[in-house]
Amino acid sequence: MKASYKRYLLEFKRPSGTSRGVLLDKETFILEISENGKTGIGECAVFRGLSFDDRPDYEDKLQWLCENIDKDSFYLKEELKEFPSIWFGYEQAVLNLKYGDHLYFPTAFTEGKSAITINGLIWMGDISYMEEQIQDKLEKGFHCIKLKIGVNWKEEHIVLQKLRAKFSKEQLELRVDANGGFSKEEAVSVLKQLADLDIHSIEQPIKAGNWDDMADLCATTPTPIALDEELIGVIDSGEKKKLLERINPQYIILKPALVGGFSGSDEWISLAEKQNIGWWITSALESNIGLNAIAQYTFTKKNPMPQGLGTGALFVNNFESSLELRNELLWFKI
Repeated sequence: MKASYKRYLLEFKRPSGTSRGVLLDKETFILEISENGKTGIGECAVFRGLSFDDRPDYEDKLQWLCENIDKDSFYLKEELKEFPSIWFGYEQAVLNLKYGDHLYFPTAFTEGKSAITINGLIWMGDISYMEEQIQDKLEKGFHCIKLKIGVNWKEEHIVLQKLRAKFSKEQLELRVDANGGFSKEEAVSVLKQLADLDIHSIEQPIKAGNWDDMADLCATTPTPIALDEELIGVIDSGEKKKLLERINPQYIILKPALVGGFSGSDEWISLAEKQNIGWWITSALESNIGLNAIAQYTFTKKNPMPQGLGTGALFVNNFESSLELRNELLWFKI
């Protein structure tokens, strides 16, 4: 078995705003594993500034994996536990090597018989830009929209009020993602305002790492809270259990590239379900390679909620897609 990797820089069609700043490009690494004339491809989707494994020795560890690709997977997983996106790429490549073509998890989804319902993502910007995106998503038939908030709450609140005035919660599910953009005091007020608008949930209202403050918010919130960045860097199973028991959120958000791939996501899901905590899966600006693998994995979990999967349409230089969007349904091309 042999392995190699290459760095690839995805360029946004348009600068994309979050509460952490504006994104112009997205670095990623493509891993290839070959054996007996077959090749498996995976994406090591590091997220600079957010990933737990965003560190100077990232490429050194990728090279180490390539040099040790024949080692036992249990050994590799232990060695890569602090590099969740590299482990994620390894998991993908091994599955693709096994199934071939563009397959990772063969199911009715990859046979083109069933699809995944996704939410429409609205990026931050001025009111006109956000409303332009919303109109586009509504025209495409989305019934669940997620808006990035936390930069200018006054304007963002107006957008949400306008939306809810036009569409009831039965007609349109609204989710918001603050990316830790509020203080605890601000969050208390925002959570009440969101509840008045029948908002489905808010992701990460305050910065990750403040377990006590987040626990206080989750215990009293009128709007369901979903943990996102809070899960990043929590590796040990006991620590995961401790976090969920301490904070007791209404939901958790799983980004495989950030939480240890498919196996890491499986562990979080198992722990959450034991506590009756809801969950859904989202992508994290992967290329079409990683997005395809995540979509196939997501289908196997049989979660009926709209999932937070991208469509690969954000980038000007993406790889050929195995997926296509029809209205709010993500299908596998056959």
